[in-house]
Order: sequence, then structure tokens, then C-alpha cells
Amino acid sequence: MRKPLLSHDELVTRGAEYFLRHLSLDCVIFGYHDRQLKVLLLKWKDSGRWSLPGGFIQKEESLEDAAQRVVAGRTGLAPKYLHQFHAFGDPNRGKRNHGFEYEKNNKVSWLEDRFVTIGYWSVVEFSKVIPTPDVLTSECRWWNLDQIPELILDHRTILDKALVSLRQYLNDFPLGQDLLPQQFTMPELQRLYETILGKSLDRRNFQKKLLGLNVLTRLAKRKTGGAHKAPYLYKFHSARYARAQKTGWKFGSI
Repeated sequence: MRKPLLSHDELVTRGAEYFLRHLSLDCVIFGYHDRQLKVLLLKWKDSGRWSLPGGFIQKEESLEDAAQRVVAGRTGLAPKYLHQFHAFGDPNRGKRNHGFEYEKNNKVSWLEDRFVTIGYWSVVEFSKVIPTPDVLTSECRWWNLDQIPELILDHRTILDKALVSLRQYLNDFPLGQDLLPQQFTMPELQRLYETILGKSLDRRNFQKKLLGLNVLTRLAKRKTGGAHKAPYLYKFHSARYARAQKTGWKFGSI
């Protein structure tokens, strides 16, 4: 039953042969660069509008496999972080501005059905991503979180809920191994957390909590090149980090 990428016309006329009806997924792909939290968006060929990456679930495919396929297709990376955070089922969501158009005929397309979409977010290493559009889109690129254009359908709502979920995740699980260089300073780690959380954090309290979690290893060398006293470099302890990702660290709000 599995088939390669469908063309625009095939998706409209024959998509229901390969994909589940009434169900889709949308993925919020986050990256971090130049102290900015970024989101990967697609520009549609027909309308020029922007959307989150997404797609449909093949009939013999799990939800997670479908989400992994979408993220990998748009970034060139197998996602290490992939989190299902919400289902969006407003009965009017499909009546809003669409990203693409098709010529209607006497046979109604399956795309006119009501769709419930499952939201996933993923965090990827910015420097390794190769932004790649799909068959229906002409452009795939990063946008700063504070400069997001108008999005199709309810994608802005999906993005906002994904950010809330990401911030909640940050309080319960480690995040940063794929967002920072292998060696980093405590101020760099704090800036990452502040950027994601959208607020300033107390330096001493942040450092005390992070060191108390026992997932960081302080190196003997310091970072060079700054005007002030050079801070120590750290790296994540791989085994402890992986364990904390599975069990959580439940230390409360930062």
C-alpha cells in the first residue's frame, strides 16, 4: 500500500487510497540560533501563505512514525525530541484560509472532509538542518519566534500551544544537548533557558539547580576571548542526561 510522494493532483484525487481520512498531524519544529528561538515554516505554492510542516498518516503507519517522517523530510534529521502535545478538533478549523487550492469537480475531494489534527513539537540542532519544502510548498525556512507571519488554518494556535508545552517540558526534563555546542558555559546554558521560557532567571538560583541535577560535567578549561574573567566550560554527562530524559528530574519551576 505504501507509495512514494504524491503529486498535487494525486493527493487531491487519490490521497484517500493511501492516507487515513479525517486525521492529520502538524509539527512545530524548534531550533536555537544567535540567542533566538526559531520555528521552521513552509510557504505554499498556490497561495503564498505560510504553515507549519505537517501531513497525513498512511494507513499502515503509526502516529509517531508519521511525525518522524514529517520532521525528517523537512530537516534531513531523525528527530531526537518528538513530543505529542495536543489534538485540535474545532469543527470550523477546516473552513479557514487554506494553503493550497484545487479545481473542484462533481466528485468531492476527501480533502473537504473535516480533519482533526494531532500536534507534535520537535527540537533539532539548527546547524545540521537542511530546510526542505515538500511537493506542495516552494520554500522552507526558519523564522524568529517574534516574527512569525500569518499562518493558515489554526496553525498559530497550534504553535502557541506547542510553546506552552515546550516550556512545561523544560521544567521536568533536560533540554539542550542538541541546542548548544558540545562544550558551553553556564551563562550560555542560562540564556538558552531564558530564551525558551521568555523570562529572565536568577543567575545563582539557576546555577545551583542545574548543578544539583548532576547532569553537567565541569571541564578544567575556561572559555577564552572574553573581556571579563573567563567562565568554566561544561558539557552534558551523556549517561545521566539520557537517564534524566527517561525519568525526568521533577525539580519544579526554574
